[in-house]
This record gives sequence, structure tokens and C-alpha cells, in this order.
Amino acid sequence: MSARTDSDSQGSPGGTAGDIADDDEEYGPDDARRARWTATGTGALLTLAGLAAALLRLTGPAPALVPVAYALGAGVCALAALLGARGRTRRALWLLIAGVMVMALGDQVD
Repeated sequence: MSARTDSDSQGSPGGTAGDIADDDEEYGPDDARRARWTATGTGALLTLAGLAAALLRLTGPAPALVPVAYALGAGVCALAALLGARGRTRRALWLLIAGVMVMALGDQVD
């Protein structure tokens, strides 16, 4: 009859303490780097697309609100690219979504 204490279960290689620590590490440094590059690249691409659309709508017969909405959405996407480059990928994702929604709202006004 041997009883195991808490120190025995944590120190043993087959214990549950090692299993819990392994489950917490879902993403590695490569995944974080890939997420930063994706957020930065997508933000830059959407910024360029929004600015190009704003310039095209500015020269056409569209109401003044349309190019402003595209430019504002492009600005939000540029901020998302900046945050993505600094590692704030969740905030960058939400800002990308908000920027595209502002651009789409401006397109609906037309």
C-alpha cells in the first residue's frame, strides 16, 4: 500500500502536470510570425485597394460620401496593418473587418 502525494504526481514523467503544460502551447513562434505577416500584408493590400477606389470614385459622378468612406476604410485598414506588424493580430483582424465594412457601406451609398 503506497499512497502518492502531490509532489510525486508532479515530478514523475508520466504525471499530469507535464500533459497540462503541453496542452497550453497551441501555437508556436512560427504561427505567430505567420499571423503577423498575414495581418500586415492583408492590411496593406486593403489599404491600397481602398485608396484606389477612393480616387476612382472621386473622379466620377458619385456622391461625396462614397470616396470619403473608401478613404476612411483604407485608413482603418492601414491602422490594422500597423497593429499586425506589432503583433496585435486579433485587434488587427477586427480592424480589417471594420475597414472593409466601412468601404462596403460607402459602396452601398452609391
